[in-house]
Amino acid sequence: MPYRRPNLRPTTRTASTPGRRGRRAGLCAVLLTGFVTTAFAAGAVGPAAAADTGTGTTPATAAAQSEARVTTAVLDLDHPTAKPQLRGKDVPYDTASIVKVDILSALLLQAQDAGRGLTQQERTLAEAMIEHSDNGAANALWREIGQAPGLKAVNKRLGLSSTVGGAGGLWGLTRTTASDQIGLLRAVFAADGTASATKPALTTASRTYIRTLMTRIATDQSWGVSAASDSAWALKNGWLQRTTTGLWDVNSVGQVTSGTHHYLVAVLSDGNTSMATGIKTVENAARTAVTSARAAG
Repeated sequence: MPYRRPNLRPTTRTASTPGRRGRRAGLCAVLLTGFVTTAFAAGAVGPAAAADTGTGTTPATAAAQSEARVTTAVLDLDHPTAKPQLRGKDVPYDTASIVKVDILSALLLQAQDAGRGLTQQERTLAEAMIEHSDNGAANALWREIGQAPGLKAVNKRLGLSSTVGGAGGLWGLTRTTASDQIGLLRAVFAADGTASATKPALTTASRTYIRTLMTRIATDQSWGVSAASDSAWALKNGWLQRTTTGLWDVNSVGQVTSGTHHYLVAVLSDGNTSMATGIKTVENAARTAVTSARAAG
């Protein structure tokens, strides 16, 4: 079945939208000053501070030694029978906030099973969780889906076999692989919502809802796989500083349009000496992976 392009977020700049360079400068300034300082103050986000904001007090970053690694996976949606192209070892990484797409998928699938739509409160939480990476909203929805056991049950139906939910409230410490993230993205973005001939787990309405929120990411969070797009994108990013090492996990997953094709892209990285370095690593990896996929036809 040919792929039908959803309404993705365009990359074309307008007079009111700053360019990537301007956004990057503003982003780095926010991330490396006010945001990080606030995030580590008195455990501001509670048990889920493992995602985006770290898990404790800020380590001495000067002592952090780079142990960076990165894995990318790309799938050309216009060739639905193709397998994802992998770069790097397809091993588990911390999800940080990219797990929020999985949490929303679980919420929607559970609602489908109950024969209902999302309540207004659930929609408000879902939109804050995806568009602004709100951790308080993720805390509430993580509990609602049944935490790690609930996520596991849903992921089995979505075809994810290498994703393990974080213990207790630590959803940001969920572990996943690039291949599993492509499987999740395919469940959301593929025209049939599945990689097989079986009935898709998520309805068209559920898939459309997730895709729509992923095109509305806050401007200061619109980095990552979008760097590989030349016309439109939908994404979710995750970032986490590990308190034991001071090093950063930085991840980005989503769909991009490059040329006339549409690609699902997952980039997972850890061991970065700073968030800014991690963002650069992720964006370079996304560009390389998509360029390679385009060259392969």
